[in-house]
Amino acid sequence: MSVILALDQGTSSSRAVLIGTDARILATAQRELPQIYPQPGWVEQDPETIWSTQLAAVRDVMAQLQLTAADIAAVGITNQRETTILWDRSTGHPIHNALVWQDRRSAPLCDQLRAAGHEPLFQQKTGLIFDAYFSASKIRWLLDNVEGARAKAESGQLAFGTVDSWLIWKLTRNQKGGPTHVTDVTNASRTLLFNIHTLDWDDELLRIFDIPRSLMPTVVPSSGPCATLGDLLPNVPICGIAGDQQAALFGQMCLHPGMVKNTYGTGCFMLMQTGEKPVASTNRLLTTIAWQLAGQPAQYALEGSVFIAGAAVQWLRDGLGIIGSSAEVEPLAASVPDSGGVYFVPSLSGLGAPYWDADARGLILGLTRGTTRAHIARATLEGIALQVTDILTAMQADSAIAIPELRVDGGASANHLLMQMQADLLGTPVVRSGTPESTVMGAAYLAGLGSGFWSSVSELESLWTRGESFTPAISTTERTTQLTRWKEAVSRSQHWATEPTN
Repeated sequence: MSVILALDQGTSSSRAVLIGTDARILATAQRELPQIYPQPGWVEQDPETIWSTQLAAVRDVMAQLQLTAADIAAVGITNQRETTILWDRSTGHPIHNALVWQDRRSAPLCDQLRAAGHEPLFQQKTGLIFDAYFSASKIRWLLDNVEGARAKAESGQLAFGTVDSWLIWKLTRNQKGGPTHVTDVTNASRTLLFNIHTLDWDDELLRIFDIPRSLMPTVVPSSGPCATLGDLLPNVPICGIAGDQQAALFGQMCLHPGMVKNTYGTGCFMLMQTGEKPVASTNRLLTTIAWQLAGQPAQYALEGSVFIAGAAVQWLRDGLGIIGSSAEVEPLAASVPDSGGVYFVPSLSGLGAPYWDADARGLILGLTRGTTRAHIARATLEGIALQVTDILTAMQADSAIAIPELRVDGGASANHLLMQMQADLLGTPVVRSGTPESTVMGAAYLAGLGSGFWSSVSELESLWTRGESFTPAISTTERTTQLTRWKEAVSRSQHWATEPTN
């Protein structure tokens, strides 16, 4: 047997998946990964637990099919992005827990550098906005707050990595020549330190953050041999690396400019492939690297995030108690023909793109004596779809590209009513992937291409299958009315947490 082993290291779990030549998933194993909350706004994980859960998942999935290293053609890795780890090069031991992408402790540093006027430079070079979400301020916090860290970093004793780099270091530590310290262009592009035009770490940006260049991994393409495993799977090459959302974009076969995918999870992540040239956003979207195949130019993307999507349904269940399980929201929302004029702006942790308002708060408008829990359930689904519509509208404006369809994946994409609402509000067809595992398939595809397991991108396109499609079914007038009222509702939710003025 010859298969691809894909590692999917996410925020809440570590998975290992085996994929055959027909792009069919043959086996999967998963281990839960706990998070640590030292104080409000701080989110950590133990790097050794990230590694041990991923290692256990690999052993589990290999045992299911009784495979050996000889059966593995290549390994692909996809990972939670922006999560930041520093470790000692000589011992391989982390100097602190990983700072998870959700961690906000370094926000004051970002505020200081923004006030000093640095944001335009960083936006131009990295395509990102100035935010603690990205890795740079997390690295700086660790250097400033872990005893001895800065001195060790300046003497070249420490290594930085996002989760992909950490896993590769651990996977290759027992190989001849020592461990490999690399990352790919997609993960590098999420640090605020990588110049997406030159495809290299930027000395000026490193200097502003006071981060030694010696910390940084070598940057490699997303597809192509970059390391060889040690004892775990001797001589098996790592041939694919991509951050989770870029992996999902590739897994959805969004290979041409104007193709868009949206992943519906706790939040939503939408990426539009924009081709070989980065598109600068005037609508507060992120410009990022989509992927780079070996020997080819990098491909770029626009990205927008919705902070609260599936989490809004969880709030109906756990906060309001109006549903007993998340699955109940669809039949409850479908029991009424419309929301009865109710709008729910689910900014329970601020608003993401294109607003980027951390002080926005959740708002339900239009309540009357006739409002029922069914109307609120329906308004919740509409609130998810309306946030996604805002992002796609901004992408169309930035790119000047007409969107033929929206490809969707993630847990909430199984909700038929939500997908129909999405098509109605976009005025654009919505297409489910025939393979719901878009993220892990993206990692597998990149590894398979990089190892020759699959011969070409064209072969991969032929393997991708379409699932159910949803076509718009409301009038332009009705769509315009909903979007206008939504904009008004959003404006009322914004800046709510800001201190009031007398």
